[in-house]
Amino acid sequence: MVNRSKVQNAVDTGSGILRLRPSWVPRSFMIPGRRLKLHPDDLYAFGSHRGGINERWFSSTTKASNGPDTLPDEGLSYVQPDQGDKFLLKEAVEAAGDLLLGAGVMEREGGWNLLCKFFDNLGPIPHHMHQTDEFAKLVGQKGKPEAYYFPPQYNQVENIFPHTYMGLEPGTTKADIRRCLEKWNQGDNGILAYARAYRLVAGEGWQINPGILHAPGSLVTYEPQVNSDVFAMFQSEVDGRIVDWSLLVKDVKPEFSHDLDYLISMLDWDANVNPEFAKSNKTKPRPVKALAEREDQGYRELWITYGTPHYSAKELTVLPGRSVKISDKAAYGAILTQGHGRIAKQSISTPSMIRFGDMTEDEFFVTAAAAEAGVLVENLSSSHPLVMLKHFGPGNPDAQSLVRG
Repeated sequence: MVNRSKVQNAVDTGSGILRLRPSWVPRSFMIPGRRLKLHPDDLYAFGSHRGGINERWFSSTTKASNGPDTLPDEGLSYVQPDQGDKFLLKEAVEAAGDLLLGAGVMEREGGWNLLCKFFDNLGPIPHHMHQTDEFAKLVGQKGKPEAYYFPPQYNQVENIFPHTYMGLEPGTTKADIRRCLEKWNQGDNGILAYARAYRLVAGEGWQINPGILHAPGSLVTYEPQVNSDVFAMFQSEVDGRIVDWSLLVKDVKPEFSHDLDYLISMLDWDANVNPEFAKSNKTKPRPVKALAEREDQGYRELWITYGTPHYSAKELTVLPGRSVKISDKAAYGAILTQGHGRIAKQSISTPSMIRFGDMTEDEFFVTAAAAEAGVLVENLSSSHPLVMLKHFGPGNPDAQSLVRG
C-alpha cells in the first residue's frame, strides 16, 4: 500500500528525483521495429498472442487499453526507490500528488494528465483517429490530442516506410470515406487513396489533434499526448495484414458500431481536408533561449512539442564535460537518449540493451519543487553529449507563450 509517508521518503532520498522502471506495451496489430533497445528474445514477452512489444511508456499513470488479456498494470510506470519495494507512480500521485506535481496542479488537474511514449514499428500503422472529448466521454474516456518528435538517437535506421499519411486530400467527401467503410471486408478498403503522405525527418515533429486521420510511419516516435488510449482504425488492411472491424469501433457505444454516418461524424472534417495541413501541424524545434548564449554555458535546450495547452516537451543537451543547473516551472518526466552522467547526484546512463523486467538508469520523474529549485545535470563524458527528452503535463507556465489560439 502506497501512503504519503512512503512517497515523501522516496522524494527526500532522491532529492526530488524518482527513478522509474521501463514500462513495455505490446500491440497485436503491429510488427515491432526492434529499435527500443529491448533484447530480441524479449520482443514477445507478453506471449505471441498479444503481439510484439513496440511501445515503451514513460511516467505513465494510464493503463493500456489492449483488449481482454490486458494485464492489471500494463502500461503503468513503477517508481523504484533507493530502498524498499517498487510502487506505481499512479498510486503515488493518488496518495500524495501535491508532493510530486505541486498543490496547485493537483487542485486544477486532479492528477498527472499526460501519457508519453516511444513507439517503434517496422512499417506504417493503419490510418486511424483519436476521438474528441465529445465522443470519448460517451464511453467514459477522454479525447486524445497527441504530438510527435523523431529523436535522431533512435533513428539511425528508418525501417520500411518513413512517411506518415495525415488527414485527407482537399476535395475528399464524406461519401468517399463512407464507401471505404462499406468495403471493409473486401481487403484493402482504399482509404489511403484519399490521404496525403509526408516524409518524416529526424529531429522534427507534428501536432495531431483529435478527429484527424493519421497513419504513423516507421521512424521511432516520441509521443506526448493526453492520458487516454482511445482510437478508431479506419483502414481495413495494412502491409497485407487485415485490421478487424473491432479496432474501428473499440471506443464506440455498441448501438453505433455499424452506423457508418456516426463513425464518419467522429472525424474533424475541416482539419482533415485543410489545404495547408503541414503549415498548421508541423513543429520544428525552437530554442528555449538563444542557442549561442546557452552553448557558451555548456548546454542547449529546445522546445520540441509546443502549441497546445495539453502538454509540452523539451530536448536538453549538455555538452561533453559540462554541467548545468536547469530550472522549470512544472514537474516533468524524462528519458535519456544519449550519454551518461548524473542528475541531482544520481547516476544516469543510456542503455544499449534492456532485458524485459530489468531496471535501467535512463528514466526518471522530477517533482515540481525540484524542477523549480533547479536540477543539476552533469555530463561525465569527455567526448559525447548527454541528451534527454523532458515531457510536461497540461498548463506548463513556461510553454504558455507558445500556445496557438
